[in-house]
Order: sequence, then C-alpha cells, then structure tokens
Amino acid sequence: MDVVITGMGALSPLGGDVDTLWQGLLEGRSGVGRIDDLLPGDLAETMPVTIGARMAVSPDTLLTRVQARRMDRCEQAALVAAQQAWQHAGAPEVDGDRLAVAIGTGIGGVNTLLAQDDLLEEKGPGKVSPLVVPMLMPNGPAAWVSIEFGAHAGVYCPVSACASGAEAIALGARLIRAGEADMVIAGGSEAAITPLTLAGFAQARTLSKRNDDPLRASRPFDADRDGFVMGEGAGILILERAEHAAARGATVHGRLAGVGVTSDAYHITGPDPSGAGQVRAIRRAVADAGLQPSDVAHVNCHATSTVVGDVGEAVAIRQALGDDVVLTAPKSALGHLVGAAGAVESIVTLLSVAHGVIPPTLNLENKAPEVALDVVAGRPRELAMRAAVCNSFGFGGLNVSLLFTS
Repeated sequence: MDVVITGMGALSPLGGDVDTLWQGLLEGRSGVGRIDDLLPGDLAETMPVTIGARMAVSPDTLLTRVQARRMDRCEQAALVAAQQAWQHAGAPEVDGDRLAVAIGTGIGGVNTLLAQDDLLEEKGPGKVSPLVVPMLMPNGPAAWVSIEFGAHAGVYCPVSACASGAEAIALGARLIRAGEADMVIAGGSEAAITPLTLAGFAQARTLSKRNDDPLRASRPFDADRDGFVMGEGAGILILERAEHAAARGATVHGRLAGVGVTSDAYHITGPDPSGAGQVRAIRRAVADAGLQPSDVAHVNCHATSTVVGDVGEAVAIRQALGDDVVLTAPKSALGHLVGAAGAVESIVTLLSVAHGVIPPTLNLENKAPEVALDVVAGRPRELAMRAAVCNSFGFGGLNVSLLFTS
C-alpha cells in the first residue's frame, strides 16, 4: 500500500514555516546564536555552553493567548506545525475514525516541569498550575493535535530521544499500511533548551563549546568538530493512503516508500561501534521500498557533529549503499532538534527529492579523513534522484531510516 505525503509544516531555527526552512538551508544560513537570556543569574558566567538554535519564530505568537497559556512550548510548536501541514494538505474533510496522530518528542514539557518546580520550592504547592501535568507530559503535543483535528484512530507518542520524530513517521506509515487509518498527522516536536539540559549534555561532553563563534559551532563531518548544538523546533507531515489522496484530488509532494527500524541493544548513549544496527536500518528501508542500494542517490544524515557519531554513520552508509551516494547534514545549520530532528529533516529530504537539489553542509572546511563519501558543502548541488534516505539515531540504540521517492 503506497503512503504519500500531502502536507508539510515546520517551525525551525531558520524560520516559521517550511519555505523559510528550505530557503535558509539553500542560502547557507545558520540558526545558531547566543542564548544568554535563557541563563539567569550567574549561569551565563559559569555555564560551559552558552549557544543554541532557538526557533526563529516563537510559537506562542502564532496561537491565541488562551491556547498558548495552556501549552508548553513544545506543544505550541507541534500544534502550529500541524496547522500549517493541514492547510498545506488542503484542509481536508476526513472521517475522524480514519485519522490518527503520531507525534514524537525526546523530552516533552521540560520547560514547564522546571519552571513549576521552581515555583513549588519558592511559594509552595498552592501556586503550582493545575495544568502542569498536561503541559509536561510527553504525549501532550500529540494529544493537542488530535483534539484540534478530531483524530479518533489513535494518538501515539514515540519517546525515543533523537529518533522520536522519525519513529513517529515510521509508525504513521505502518498504521496506514495496516489499514488502521487513511491519514496520519505525523512528526516530532522539541523545545528543551534549558540550563539543566545544556549542563547535562555539556557534562557528557557531547555539546560544542565554541561559544565565541556560534555560526561555526556545528560542524558535521569536519575534522575539528567538537559536539552538537542544542536546537528546538517541530516538523509535521500529513501521511495519506495513496488511493485516499487521489480520491479527494490532493496534491502529492512525495512518497514514503520505505521504512527501516532497528535497535543496537549495545549502550544507553553510544552507538554500536560496528555500525551494524544502522546498516540494517538503511538496508531495511531500501528493501521495504522494493529498491536496490544503487537506486539511492542521496542521504540526509543524522550527523550531529559529535566526534564518534559522524564517522560511524558515514561508515555505515558506505556499507549499506556503496560509494556513490551523496550526503548532507542539516544540523550544521539547524543545530540538533532532538525529538523533532528526524521530522524536520524528513521534510528537507522530501524537498531535495522533489526539487533535485541538496542543501550544503555548513562549516565543512576540513573533512575528517575517515569520511570516505561525497558530502555537499559550500553551495547547493543539483542532483536528479530517484530516492533519498533520511537517517535518525537515538540514545538507547534506536536506528530509523526513512526512504522517500518523488
């Protein structure tokens, strides 16, 4: 059963919609900057990392005041991106019993959790908001979207760290293929740039500390990479059964042809150094699409700019697809959107296939010698392609590869 994409919506560090996201990537802009306003008191002086990639347009400005006050920032972003995607899909009239939602997040409403905990400690339990639980629960973004659009075929929330958004899209495709839904609002949302998360990732030595040069901090595949940059955003796709889309005369923007999901069962944060799980995920996506590895011309990489992860992924891609595939790494411009990364980057992959253009990887000045594949850098590259893969890998050992065709 063919699964097609009929709508897309996104909030990202490059802009408040899909068009500004795409144009920003093609123009080589970066969404990374200083975040001193998020570091109160003396934290700006003591925090080892003071840069991040915040959403260029705050989602609360795109909702009514009542809506915004009831939601955590990650819920706000998910709802705005879903509204955009729904309009892009033609604001369809759909049987709610055949409409499902699958929106993942890596952390959920951590801003609400931390702020309300501060309030509890400072002023007591009587000052805690009665909305705190629905604002902090990880399934909040998916739940709010299901309410907005009357989705009764199930509301799902994969919580699988950096692979959450991609896993939600994979789940959406499976729901349609299983006959449980005709349409799924699928993607990911994250808004977790907080002092606590920054400190935790910094202590784990996974964040870039180029505080004096934010625009050049995220450097996937570069020999001088020193960690990722924390980002935030949301990406939503409208997945639809092909026959259902045709019956309503929908514009189809591409096809989710293959899905590959595997797990390393190796380490809670580190990938299997053999890369076997990543290779299996890519190969499963290709096989699921009924294609051969040689049919895949492009990979939108997970590549976060960490010392170990980037090289491991490049080696896995080469094992799975051969030497002729062309890579790019959007996190160089967007930072790492954690649970939203796979969803936003799926949109970028889909647009690359549709337009035959691959956005450049920023800050790739000295490619790591272990990366033996062609990485687009400097300027966009035109490349007609039949199929492209989007990779997402998460803490806990989850590997998700999604294959898109025109």
